[in-house]
Amino acid sequence: MSGTEDWRPQRETKSQRAWQPGQIKKPRSIRVTFASTVLVMEAMVLVFFGITIVNLHRQEGTHGWVLWVSLVLAVIAILDCALLRRPLGYWIGWGIQLALLAASVLEYTMLFVAVGFGLAWWYAVTKGGQLDRENAERHAAEERLRAEQD
Repeated sequence: MSGTEDWRPQRETKSQRAWQPGQIKKPRSIRVTFASTVLVMEAMVLVFFGITIVNLHRQEGTHGWVLWVSLVLAVIAILDCALLRRPLGYWIGWGIQLALLAASVLEYTMLFVAVGFGLAWWYAVTKGGQLDRENAERHAAEERLRAEQD
């Protein structure tokens, strides 16, 4: 009888209720995790960048649009995390990297931030993909071993 064992907690999610001992866990994508982390950090930086530019140019009153553009880009970066299972998500991510680089026109210190995040994004995409391939090979080898043992 599944779901009423004494070791199960009182409240469970749907996936917890469906789990059975010995069930193999589906591998998660490290590339998606790395890239999502970079995008969330960039979203925070974009919000602070917009606030900074507005406050630096408060007397001029001409840079209010920067706050709105940076907020929209921050929302796009957060929403892009959901698209990272498809190639489009990575193209949008590269676009956000270019937008950060373009922001250095308004504030030169953003050049350092943009280069840092660009390198982090590149590393997340390349190294995360490499680790995913290695994990897929390991998972396939484990499956073959299980099949041989049964």
